[in-house]
Amino acid sequence: MPLGTAIHNIEITHGRGGQLARAVGAVAKLIAKEGKLATLRLPSGEVLLVSQNCLATVGQVGNVGVNQKSLGTTGSKCWLGERPVLRGVVMNPMDQPNGGGEGKAPIGRKKNPQPLGVILRLEELGKGKKYSDSFILCRCK
Repeated sequence: MPLGTAIHNIEITHGRGGQLARAVGAVAKLIAKEGKLATLRLPSGEVLLVSQNCLATVGQVGNVGVNQKSLGTTGSKCWLGERPVLRGVVMNPMDQPNGGGEGKAPIGRKKNPQPLGVILRLEELGKGKKYSDSFILCRCK
């Protein structure tokens, strides 16, 4: 493939199937080729190294204007499976730190009931390392 080619449905490892740039209107660019590796710029702006043996489809994914269409009513959003948006202030205190209070109280509790518990929970979940992290050259846009 020549440099600057627009591609989508890209494999990260050979024989695993397309995993990158598969969303509506997504397209990645082939920036460079060195040895057995190719450099791609993904739709997110990330620059990634991929083996030249990996398969990809030339062109851009179709149905680009799907996000431009106005759904109109809440009912039509509901039919598509989109959940309603609910503000934190109107929730219960057990569901959200800003919830609770009498009437139209701005914030139910003055401070988070368990700041340490929340921090511990986030650390417990953590963010695992992926095998593809080593191929990322630049995370910037």
